[in-house]
Amino acid sequence: MNMDTFPYEIRCAYGNEWQEAMGLAWKTFLKFESKDYSLEGIKNFNDFITDHGLYQMFSIGEYQLFVAVDQGKIVGIVTLRNATHISLLFVDEKYHKRGIASKLLEYLKQYLITEVGAYYLTVNSSPCAVGFYHKLGFKDLGPETTKDGILYTPMEKFL
Repeated sequence: MNMDTFPYEIRCAYGNEWQEAMGLAWKTFLKFESKDYSLEGIKNFNDFITDHGLYQMFSIGEYQLFVAVDQGKIVGIVTLRNATHISLLFVDEKYHKRGIASKLLEYLKQYLITEVGAYYLTVNSSPCAVGFYHKLGFKDLGPETTKDGILYTPMEKFL
């Protein structure tokens, strides 16, 4: 899909969009991913997205949040920690299969190359997203792992 005809705005999040973005992450996590996690993992995920320290890092620019917006509504998010690690990537269920996650990662790639000077990206993929990341060229760095109840496959892609 050409970015010129892509119907959604992709941009850095505004400070007042944090709650809406984390609400989207939680709702989508519960719908599609929670079935793969223990109660400990579900609690730890919720603790992560509601952590005030994480919000503070976002507020001072040390935890980047990028959004896809449709007529003022956030329909997709991707977050970046430690300059090159995707920690959250979620798209509203009603907007799945429209290329939003791919466009968010395309935006992130340009940001990393031009603003950070980085040429690789890592992610700890949830079980339901492994195929998506493979399709985009990410390679497994190790086997599926569980830590603090969170099930993931570590991956990397060179930009």
